[in-house]
Amino acid sequence: MSIHPLALDAAAQRLLFREARTANAFSAEPVTDEQIQAIYDLVKYGPTAFNQSPLRVTLVRSPEARERLLKHMAEGNRAKTAAAPLVAVLSADNEFHEELPQLVPHYPQVKDDFFGERPVREQSALLNATLQAAYFIIGIRAAGLGAGPMTGFDSDGLQKELLDDDHTPLMVINIGKPGENPWFPRSPRLAYDQAVTTV
Repeated sequence: MSIHPLALDAAAQRLLFREARTANAFSAEPVTDEQIQAIYDLVKYGPTAFNQSPLRVTLVRSPEARERLLKHMAEGNRAKTAAAPLVAVLSADNEFHEELPQLVPHYPQVKDDFFGERPVREQSALLNATLQAAYFIIGIRAAGLGAGPMTGFDSDGLQKELLDDDHTPLMVINIGKPGENPWFPRSPRLAYDQAVTTV
């Protein structure tokens, strides 16, 4: 009897990976705070170095905040961001080390031993928050929603508009139930032998 190499069943594979795509159009169905909390409560378990968890999520819900965001989006991203049921700005908290005594209780001095200098924190926050952003996209898919992640925006302008000096914008994600014609055709992917090497 052969054992399937994946533990996920076929339906979960389709939902999370094989049929999931970047969504460009959404229905009018709202995305609730309960859905976003369920997504976060799932994906917060993804690993980061020293459990540092530097990802921060800013939900852009008010019309006034949406307008402030839109003026910093690339022109090609503006209309779909204006129409999405919910928009989230994902950022890296460069002062994540302040939470480390809570997150690494067995080694509270890690805050100063490894992350006392701001440039070190910024580099680590960028890497690990980007990793968490990928988990967040998978979490959105797991909730049966579409994710439209974008990096086409004025980073400095967005930071000043909606964040602060300690939070570096990573991406903006449009979130909602996929609407009419939400997907572009699937682009090719590299084959296993093109991407994987054994040494």
